[in-house]
Amino acid sequence: MEFTDVVRRRRMIRSFKDVPLPAGTADRLLRIANRAPSAGFSQGYSFLVLEGEDQAPLWDLLYAESASDRTTADDGPEQVDALKRAPLVIVPLACKEVYLDRYARPEKGLAREESAHPVPYWYIDTGFTALLTLLAVVDEGLGAVFFGIGGRGEIDDFRARYGVPPEWEPIGAIAIGYPDPDTDPVPPARPGDRKSLTDLVHHGRW
Repeated sequence: MEFTDVVRRRRMIRSFKDVPLPAGTADRLLRIANRAPSAGFSQGYSFLVLEGEDQAPLWDLLYAESASDRTTADDGPEQVDALKRAPLVIVPLACKEVYLDRYARPEKGLAREESAHPVPYWYIDTGFTALLTLLAVVDEGLGAVFFGIGGRGEIDDFRARYGVPPEWEPIGAIAIGYPDPDTDPVPPARPGDRKSLTDLVHHGRW
């Protein structure tokens, strides 16, 4: 598939068919994700791959979150029901400590303090991996959605359920599978909803 076609076809898919993925799908997607750029080539990202019964603690967490703090029309239990048919979930995680260590080395010479990094590249770089994963999904003929895990309490709960060390922070999760648009609880965005470049781009001066 041509790159421009991949980009144009990418959209968030919130409901999936209960159909297994071809063998090796996760590995193929993550090989692409691992090509993301990273500040100082720090590569302070990691991935938790959830398939089959390994997903159950995540869905339980999201059910509890949606029941206790429902804030929008697309984050209730019915949304979790739609997501949980996804045969694959990839959770990208960021580690600030990797960047603090990397930039405190002599060739970089920064203080080993978060204040020395006005831009948190540990989140940006991990976000790059998430975007590459979303694009690789389209190239595989699949669909995906990036969704949040929750606030501080939910993230701590997530760490406990999956044994994630405290220095690693999930930036969200990516559910992947074959799209089932007829059961998607959230209407897709219309092409006309996207802002035009006239609204977004400033040449030479704001």
